[in-house]
Amino acid sequence: MTNTGMVYGPIYLVHDTGTHIENAGRLRSIVGLLEKSALKGELVVIDPEAAPVEKVETVHSPEHVAGIRRLCEQGGSWITLDTVVSKASYNVALHAVGGALQGVDLVMRGDLDNAFALVRPPGHHATRHQAMGFCLFNNIAIAARHALSEHKLERVLIVDFDVHHGNGTQEAFWTNPNVLYFSTHEYPFYPGSGAVDEAGAGAAKGATVNVPLPGGCGDAEYLKVFQEVLVPVARRFRPQLILVSAGYDAHWMDNMSLMQVSVQGYAGMVSILKTLAEELCQGRLVLALEGGYHHEALALSVKATFEVLLGKEPSADPLGLAPGREKAPNIDGLLGEVKKTHRLA
Repeated sequence: MTNTGMVYGPIYLVHDTGTHIENAGRLRSIVGLLEKSALKGELVVIDPEAAPVEKVETVHSPEHVAGIRRLCEQGGSWITLDTVVSKASYNVALHAVGGALQGVDLVMRGDLDNAFALVRPPGHHATRHQAMGFCLFNNIAIAARHALSEHKLERVLIVDFDVHHGNGTQEAFWTNPNVLYFSTHEYPFYPGSGAVDEAGAGAAKGATVNVPLPGGCGDAEYLKVFQEVLVPVARRFRPQLILVSAGYDAHWMDNMSLMQVSVQGYAGMVSILKTLAEELCQGRLVLALEGGYHHEALALSVKATFEVLLGKEPSADPLGLAPGREKAPNIDGLLGEVKKTHRLA
């Protein structure tokens, strides 16, 4: 059986967001289901450590980092209309970054085959200078920079299947040809970025691959995108490590989006990612949690993800497919545009 790690600790629960939709109940639901199903016992559980500030500053400005710390020391505050911090949030955010870094280190050293960091706050919207979209520090972007510098990698693939576009991650690697950023997201939707023609610049032209999907897409559409776009671009890029911004807010029960993905759909996407990692980079695959706000759907989707990572057959999905789903949108034209932009056609 695969040696799969779960980075998690109670520190992630003390980022107190009150009644905000991004709250500690998300992780309580996930961990509760993993314990109830006994799946947690099959995982290597890693207690997260705080990342050094210097690591955070490989992606974020010192002013941004100091600003978050200062707000938290003052007791917390709303940073934007959608993003709030409490007194403990700066420390928790350092542990979120640290959890992603530990996943990378353990997989790169061969101590684990793959890993999933169940972190919060999430990260992929955080830009160099700005916290936004519930995100303080960009966990996955910092992890990618760490993999390049500390593990001397030349090619890292980031796959982002959160329903929102990871504008912060895109910004971090816009001109960096060593990181291929691939994103599926509902469009037009928050944060407004992620059009097909946003493809990177300079030496990194083509190293950003955006697939802006219309509302209503479900398992078939997502899996088609993965097979027809992600698989060929990944094979061409030949990553030495695959990192994943794992957001589960495209589930049909999650009211944050109009998407229709099921738990089994997520299992299918993760299965493709695991197969790609085994084919291209010795199975090196590290995920970090992003969105997902319907607690039951989130917990079941994360459980299915762990089952795939472990090499097990995913359990039956009690939620099933979206009831009364209308005719799925036709994405053939979009896929043609993406393939043309990235020379896949």
